[in-house]
Amino acid sequence: MSLRLYNSLTRQVEAFAPLDPACPTMYVCGPTVYNYVHIGNARGPVVFGVLAALLRRRHGALKYARNITDVDDKINAAAAEQGVPISVITDHFAAAYREDMAALGVSGDFAPDIEPTATGHIAQMIAMCERLIAEGHAYAAEGHVLFSVASFADYGRLSRRDTEEMLAGARVEVAPYKRDPGDFVLWKPSSDDLPGWDSPWGRGRPGWHIECSAMA
Repeated sequence: MSLRLYNSLTRQVEAFAPLDPACPTMYVCGPTVYNYVHIGNARGPVVFGVLAALLRRRHGALKYARNITDVDDKINAAAAEQGVPISVITDHFAAAYREDMAALGVSGDFAPDIEPTATGHIAQMIAMCERLIAEGHAYAAEGHVLFSVASFADYGRLSRRDTEEMLAGARVEVAPYKRDPGDFVLWKPSSDDLPGWDSPWGRGRPGWHIECSAMA
């Protein structure tokens, strides 16, 4: 009996056909480690842990990655409040997260094989931004890199939401460096008191949209 999974893009239950039947791959977005987890944070690891165990049993192997987001404005705020480097915050709460997941039974065949961190993939994020710019899907402006929604015809296809409907009624001030109100930040500048990395657009840090894309 074939394994059938719900495809969010087609809105149908379909037979699962991995690119490599001997070793499927799976990526799950993990926590932003600035505080202790709540029950909503546990849903993903538990649900996809069950799927991971099933895939390992059916295919004999699996490459399962679940990331740790260890650079984020909420992390920066927590570190600033306590007067410590962001690594003090992220190391503590990442360890607490792992302990909580293990207590829920998310271990062994239910656990990820790889745990990439955002700070460990800054070079890949910068390279991805450069590629998007080169292909006309992103642009640099005032130290930022933004994704150009208008450049990608399939934008909104997965959510089935019209880009104009997404903005209708929104009462947010549009940054002057944006070409289109729907464009979103992939890279943003960092002041001296914030974590940052050298890039072609100046010292800065990633926006969360690019993080999982690069880690995956």
